[in-house]
Amino acid sequence: MTRTGSTCDLPRCSTCRLPSVRHADSHGLTAEALATLAPDLGGFRLVFANGHLVAELSTMPDPGSGVTVASLASVLATDPDRLEPLFAGRTAPADGMAALNLALADDGAFIHLATGAHADAPIHVVFCTTDVGHPVLASTHSLVVADPDSSATVVETHIGVGPLAGAACANAVTRVVLAPQATVHHYTVQDLPDTAFHLGVVDVIADHDSTFTAHTLSLGAAIARHEVRVHLDGDGADATVTGLYQPAGNQYHDHPVLVEHNTTNCTSRQIYNGVLDDHGHGVFNGRIMVAPAGMGTDATQSNRNLVLSDRAEVDTRPRLEILADDVKCAHGATVGQLDETAVHYLRTRGIPEPAARGMLTYAFATEMVDRIGPPALRAWAAQLVADRLGAVLGDDGPPPDANPDAGTGTGTGTGTGTGSVHTEEVTP
Repeated sequence: MTRTGSTCDLPRCSTCRLPSVRHADSHGLTAEALATLAPDLGGFRLVFANGHLVAELSTMPDPGSGVTVASLASVLATDPDRLEPLFAGRTAPADGMAALNLALADDGAFIHLATGAHADAPIHVVFCTTDVGHPVLASTHSLVVADPDSSATVVETHIGVGPLAGAACANAVTRVVLAPQATVHHYTVQDLPDTAFHLGVVDVIADHDSTFTAHTLSLGAAIARHEVRVHLDGDGADATVTGLYQPAGNQYHDHPVLVEHNTTNCTSRQIYNGVLDDHGHGVFNGRIMVAPAGMGTDATQSNRNLVLSDRAEVDTRPRLEILADDVKCAHGATVGQLDETAVHYLRTRGIPEPAARGMLTYAFATEMVDRIGPPALRAWAAQLVADRLGAVLGDDGPPPDANPDAGTGTGTGTGTGTGSVHTEEVTP
């Protein structure tokens, strides 16, 4: 897309060469391959291969249902006036990769919830890189617009197929706009090949009494940077941003998170856990900003990291910037290894040491998986986490008692919760 100054030149955008549904092809992506990589979540689905919509693998609602699920390119080609308010007056992108995305994006998802509309099942947006015989840069720009009193769950999945799928860079930007009293639950599952690159941004504007939740599961890619920015611009808006990252091998996972409290009586929670093995490198850069008008803010921030190898590395930087009085804010971070006392306890119950360590690690990781709402998505995420922990869990996989409903850190169930990790406090 082209830009004039700090705003988007939408009329000119409408004449740019963008792939229509009839011109986009599957890029070698088949229904069989897709079924092995991304589950059917029971709702509407958009599938993109190398940044282009694959219509034959997508399912969209009928017109007039109050829920619009379509490709951004098709909306731009048929009804550009519908998008103009969403682009007009935008400030310049916050960083170079976001600017590159805006310049190069061919397509993306467009999800619109009319006033009072509710999507009963998750809306699944699948971004897939495939083997096209050369490296791929897939730039997608998606919009989720929730009108007053509407609600939906949106799941973004980033995957890759084919021997050259790893020679790819996925640059994905998703913008979410919530009207008063709207609710959007957004999930990102990043499971790209370990040679790929992932650059993701979720940018949210929340009006009064709206609710937004984001959960990120970062597993794949050689280098992955998934940024979440939430702007609480209306009184009483609420945001919860959570995530789990599991870098191993030589992977690098970076998670910048920014929540701005720009008005009164807003609440936010940031909760991220990391499991790091081999030479994996994880970064949490969390930030809470309370503007002078942010009276009555209630905000917390937590980052806990479990380091399984003496060669792994984690950087954690929880930050508070408070410019108002009458606020309630807290933050903290921990970095540590498995608690040897807990390991010994399990061994005295006849559990071999490798299995004991695997159980504790799995319980720590699935503490974040438990926060996923849709049951089908939660079960799939638990399996992905177990697959990534295969070397820790051994050939038998996750222990029978380490189920997705255990180990939430509440002191109930069969998981060990926070007691399974020996931690050291990190001073911000």
